[in-house]
Amino acid sequence: MNPVIENYEFLSSITGQMRAAATQGAWDHLVELEKQCSQRVDAMKAQDTATPVDESTRLRKVALIRKILADDAEIRNHTEQWMAQLQRIVQSTGQERRLREAYSGEY
Repeated sequence: MNPVIENYEFLSSITGQMRAAATQGAWDHLVELEKQCSQRVDAMKAQDTATPVDESTRLRKVALIRKILADDAEIRNHTEQWMAQLQRIVQSTGQERRLREAYSGEY
């Protein structure tokens, strides 16, 4: 198999696992997978531009990139929802703390 396609296949596999981790709320696993993804992308940069590809390889590469981008959008959707939920919790906790502090002098 073409090394460029092997890289994209591997990257696609990682982003698929990241998507599943985000869907399940497995945030620690998502972070570990993101590190693997980042390392693979760094390793791919030089090879990707230096390796010529034929039309069928180019089409496969485009299909894999589309899948990776779809995974990324879904991951962002889940992480943004999670971050919004965390923000609400933090705000609520802050409000509770301010209320306790405001009323603690009356007891």
